[in-house]
Amino acid sequence: MRYALLICNDESISPSMDELNADPVHQAWSADLDRRRAELYGARLRPVANATTVRVRNGETLVSDGPFAETKDFVGGVVFIECADLDEAIEIAKGHPYALHGSVEIRPVWE
Repeated sequence: MRYALLICNDESISPSMDELNADPVHQAWSADLDRRRAELYGARLRPVANATTVRVRNGETLVSDGPFAETKDFVGGVVFIECADLDEAIEIAKGHPYALHGSVEIRPVWE
């Protein structure tokens, strides 16, 4: 099965890419993905200040800067994985460093 892992955290404490790459927990998680050959694609997202939100209401397009809702946690990245089942996806998600102080949301991909 294929899953999207939405990597969520408080943007104010989000580490830089250099800090993330030097983090032993992140290195171990990345090595686990490699060992499982589970990662299909992953990307870190720019901060919510760079977001643009589009809504259409009553035929009118509304475009606003920033996220749709004010929230402390934000989606800071997404990783697409392929694994046997939800149990394996949970095992993968719980190893991500953001699971320790943020969250990793697992979503099945429509196929």
